[in-house]
Amino acid sequence: MNRVNFGVFLPSYAFQNLPPEAMFTQLKHVALECERLGYNSVWVDDHLMYGKNPVLECWTTLAALASATTRIRLGTMVTSNGFRNPALLAKMAANVDVLSRGRLELGLGAGVQKQEHDAYGFSFPEPRVRAEKLAESIEVIKKLWAESKASYKGRYYQLKDAFLEPKPIQKPHPPIIVGGCGEHYTLRVTARYAERFDFGYLPFEEYRRKLQVLENHCKSVHRRFNEIEKSCWPTGQILIAQDEAVLRAKVERFKPRGVKMEDFLKYTLLGTPGECAAQVQAYLGLGVTHFMLFFGDLPETAGLTLFAQTVARTFSA
Repeated sequence: MNRVNFGVFLPSYAFQNLPPEAMFTQLKHVALECERLGYNSVWVDDHLMYGKNPVLECWTTLAALASATTRIRLGTMVTSNGFRNPALLAKMAANVDVLSRGRLELGLGAGVQKQEHDAYGFSFPEPRVRAEKLAESIEVIKKLWAESKASYKGRYYQLKDAFLEPKPIQKPHPPIIVGGCGEHYTLRVTARYAERFDFGYLPFEEYRRKLQVLENHCKSVHRRFNEIEKSCWPTGQILIAQDEAVLRAKVERFKPRGVKMEDFLKYTLLGTPGECAAQVQAYLGLGVTHFMLFFGDLPETAGLTLFAQTVARTFSA
């Protein structure tokens, strides 16, 4: 069986109850704890605004984490293609790969939040165009990473005798994870370019159906489906505890007021280590080798600690 990896999602909104100057200090603490516990990776989100709440910019945060950590891999879940020119993004990503000594994972998506793009003055065209721009961006990034002098003439992006030095440490390049599950456009980009995909959280049967859609797109571009690593979110968020009494207490703390329990459980994996392991096992049966985890009790570390010491240890051995 291929090695099973577990990554922890550390979005800015998980650290909202802290003063802005303490946000990175706490995020770094959690990332270092993930590293100590043996998680494969940590991931930050790419938002320029999250309502009126403070958010940390994705790539400068990754650069700081690269200096603070030594082993754990560092990823973006996911960078919005519309926020940065791909040539500049290629340079930024190569730099983070160098700073981290080869630990970058580039998650890249077409962008989903129109309000955020509009607020910052970035265009937000129709889905087809956003997917076309995403495809060109990946081509630009790979060219700059691979070639000593890169030129490119696409519909949306151009390069002319561009040098990118230093190159990324990872060879042939850092892994590119395409985020999104749009069947008509995004999954076509995934089929052609991704080393790994990320659909975001989907219920199990919907996830299984999307796999078939992606496999069909792979056939259309003459690519072997199994060349793309399968990633999944086993749930929207995880609340884990050793016994039912502690789980009930966590529900009291973390279930938003006014949300029905049945709706809360649609996106929450509420369970003991054995119940969480059963959910992981179900996805392993579909060939998943990479699990994205968001712990609902962040920035506390009790949940991610218990998961690492029980569930992850079982499958990573």
